[in-house]
Amino acid sequence: MKNSVKYDDVSPALRVPPAEQKIGTPSRVWRIRADSWEFLGYALRQLSGRPSGPGATQESGLLGQILRATALLDSVEPYWAFPGPGVMKRLSGLIRAGLYQEALDLVDGIRARTWRPRPEQPAPGLSDSADVGAPEAAETAVERPRFEVLVVDDIPEHDGEALKSDMLAQRRPADAFSYDVNVVSSYEDALVALLLNADIQACVLRPGFAITASGPLGSDLRRFVSRYVEDGLERLRPIDRILRLAERIAELRPELDVYLVADVAIEGLAGSLTRRFARIFRREDRLDLHLSLLAGVAARYETPFFTALQEYSRRPASVFHALPISRGGSVGNSPWIRDMADFYGQNLLLAETSATSGGLDSLLDPHGSIKKAQALAARAFGAHKTFFVTNGTSTANKVVHQAIVAPGDIVLVDRNCHKSHHYALMLSGAQVAYLDAYPLDRYSFYGAVPLESIKKMLLDYRRAGRLDDVKMITLTNCTFDGIVYDPERVMAECLAIKPDLVFLWDEAWFAFAGFHPVYRRRTAMAAAARLEAQFRDPGYRLQFAEQARELVDPVTGEPAADEAWLGTRLIPDPAKARLRVYATQSTHKTMTSLRQGSMIHVFDQDFEQLNGEAFREAYMTHTSTSPNYQILASLDIGRRQAELEGFALVQKQADLAVSIAQAVARNPLLKRYFRILGARQLVPERFRETGYSMPLSQGLSDFDEAWRCDEFVVDPSRLTLDISLTGIDGDTFKHDHLMDKYGIQVNKTSRNSVLFMTNIGTSRSAVAYLVEVLVKLAESFETEKRQLGPRGLRALEARISALSSDPPALPDFSRFARRFRAGTNTDGNLRAAYFATYQDGATEYVDPAELADRVEAGQEVVSAGFVTPYPPGFPILVPGQVITGNALAFMAALDTREVHGFDPALGYRVFTSAWLAAD
Repeated sequence: MKNSVKYDDVSPALRVPPAEQKIGTPSRVWRIRADSWEFLGYALRQLSGRPSGPGATQESGLLGQILRATALLDSVEPYWAFPGPGVMKRLSGLIRAGLYQEALDLVDGIRARTWRPRPEQPAPGLSDSADVGAPEAAETAVERPRFEVLVVDDIPEHDGEALKSDMLAQRRPADAFSYDVNVVSSYEDALVALLLNADIQACVLRPGFAITASGPLGSDLRRFVSRYVEDGLERLRPIDRILRLAERIAELRPELDVYLVADVAIEGLAGSLTRRFARIFRREDRLDLHLSLLAGVAARYETPFFTALQEYSRRPASVFHALPISRGGSVGNSPWIRDMADFYGQNLLLAETSATSGGLDSLLDPHGSIKKAQALAARAFGAHKTFFVTNGTSTANKVVHQAIVAPGDIVLVDRNCHKSHHYALMLSGAQVAYLDAYPLDRYSFYGAVPLESIKKMLLDYRRAGRLDDVKMITLTNCTFDGIVYDPERVMAECLAIKPDLVFLWDEAWFAFAGFHPVYRRRTAMAAAARLEAQFRDPGYRLQFAEQARELVDPVTGEPAADEAWLGTRLIPDPAKARLRVYATQSTHKTMTSLRQGSMIHVFDQDFEQLNGEAFREAYMTHTSTSPNYQILASLDIGRRQAELEGFALVQKQADLAVSIAQAVARNPLLKRYFRILGARQLVPERFRETGYSMPLSQGLSDFDEAWRCDEFVVDPSRLTLDISLTGIDGDTFKHDHLMDKYGIQVNKTSRNSVLFMTNIGTSRSAVAYLVEVLVKLAESFETEKRQLGPRGLRALEARISALSSDPPALPDFSRFARRFRAGTNTDGNLRAAYFATYQDGATEYVDPAELADRVEAGQEVVSAGFVTPYPPGFPILVPGQVITGNALAFMAALDTREVHGFDPALGYRVFTSAWLAAD
């Protein structure tokens, strides 16, 4: 890409950073920076140990490469406080003077301090107290977290150095954290620093900063930043520019603390600015600013329940209640299970307790540390309220359904959703109206539900006079395979038709998304917050009024034809629309948490008035009275990590996924057998306004554009690998080739694909190993092919043809049998169908061949249970559904090891004809 820095993930000894000094794709800078410093260490080590003389030519070439590396670092290091401009100048001087050993010592010190966690002590070559960013001389070697503070002010370099020294002088050995200070001069530089430098935890804004970046920006970074820089900023008053920048910081990195330091009469500003700033100071309030910086980070670092559990485990106690394992009582003195303590550790046993033992909070009735931990989680995820769940998102989904839905309420739900929703709807007695996602027949899994389909179903209910019965819509965002909705648009257009519709977004695989500026806009909580802000905007109300005139028949005053509503991007009435949004997240799937740790996030304007008591009762119904406190503590810790380093970790996981995709696409051998599927394969063209297939691989700006514009996008951290050309089905490839042979763990396969996911724990080494394994597999396939005779080659080609061709189409939901439907509409009662199977003579088992004959003969055969093959992992049949030939053909073509609800020896369980006729 033009103006982009390209520096591949291979040994720095073999790669030379280009001379281009413009900053390229921001999402890759973390790798470019680390690799460039590593390259300098390698190259300087070569020069420092090389005698002069015959090797002068090689030395000259290596020196040129070193200068290019330092030139690249000079373009990015201004956005980090450490090592700082003084150290960079010294490094360049040492290199140009030929003092390679001294330069190497300096580089090793920088690398040790930056990338290797260790006690805070001066690194080699950085002991000079005049070095900006070097640890203060008075500090002892104490392990404590370090962060960076960004100051935005256009001041001369010497004034900037004085400002840094003044701020750093406030630090004390007793401080809980330590920080370095960096000063940038402009609005644009501040935005660039926030995108590149994940170590920044606080921003200090001072009047007088410029608008334009001080150095050249690559085209990708320039395009992205321009979306946050309005025209005419230079004409605004300084205080208005500051306010605008504070708002932009909140959009990009909402977790950061932002402070204002000004010389004006701040007493007059305080009342109107407190929402945008953590605190306002005059310039001389240096100590208070220092203490506030530490307190702001401490507020995010705080883990109320984890801390309480630690303190409990350190107290002596005698246990006279149930739970023999508490404090290791039944383990420590046992000669037979002592290995349990050896394996898990003493702390796990010391922390085993329950709410009845005292000293800790109750999950079912929190008033102390758990209540505070949940409040901190709500702040982190942008929710009104957050509830911890210790038995998975399956339970979280059941809690929300029971809290919202009463028997007879209509719920619109993606038929391809997790089984917990189907069971929850069955328990609630709801009338279920299934929505069909667009199919990806070739890969035997579904995408997502088109907005047009959702609107059409709502309009159908309006035309039938039953819209008031529609209570909630449930959608999965993102899907297992990484298809991501635009929640803001979905909710806005649905609320334009049904202003009090409740939304449940199953974000089991999307908990991490709230901590990256591009991902965040497609989360339920962020979308709800944007809609809330829009509803307060007078301009938005005018837009609604203008559209409303076009969608109402001028003669009758009734809504215009459904076609007009379907063809319009609808705007809800801000005076009537109510934001009632719930998101369930499997924290353990994509963030740091023990297994089964999940959260329910609530953004419901009517929660206390309409739903509070019902929610609490539902929570009581499904939450264990003996929750696992270790899981709760891990949720608390996971939230801390997300607020303090979530941006860095999410950026890294997405970038590493892109590097895998690029490795597969560029390697000639891998391309013969594998292909990573992008949006062009997973999202039909009609849903992609931008047309990008893998936008993040092209740059952050394209990634941002696609996620702003396209109806559906693909999470770049989820990689669907097409393995059709190997001739091996997905299940066999997973078990026999990846897991058993190489220890590569994957979660999902289809008939001809394997899903790989990077996460916040994925390392560069793991990525390199995966690529290496794929190459080894491809090499083995090449060897096997060469050894095949004509008959073997024909068999291989037949397998490849079968996996590359389309199987029977994925079956759409047919319909509920008349007995379980409400009138002529599509919704049916899962609960009635489910419990009808308890009646004597209501059901029978039918062999697949006989069942196919009955269906082909035109007999209405009705499923008596859920039939869910893994893969693809969604119910092909649900209780009360009419069985079709398409569904049976699809099931017959599947080659899966696990099918829930189908007994190979007995067949399908269906309602008997006699029982159905008795109605």
